[in-house]
Amino acid sequence: MEIRHEPEQRRFVAEVEGSQAVLEYVERGDQELDYRHTFTPPALRGRGIAKDLVLYALDYARSNGIKVVPTCPYVAKVILENPGYEALAAQPD
Repeated sequence: MEIRHEPEQRRFVAEVEGSQAVLEYVERGDQELDYRHTFTPPALRGRGIAKDLVLYALDYARSNGIKVVPTCPYVAKVILENPGYEALAAQPD
């Protein structure tokens, strides 16, 4: 599995077996990203791909000093299950 950030499309992508899982976001200022939507194709579900994708996106935010608004319920769940990421969470408007 390859995971990459595509800033022009405002998303993170996991390439797996010719398919893509994505985490889409919206920029909210210079130091805040709103992680809005996570999608994994049905054939790839249940393999931890979405979790790996979200953790990659959270690590990106942390290493760049960026706060995350976890609008996507799955992103919020991953943050709650991994307390080391709680400091990244920003409040929605």
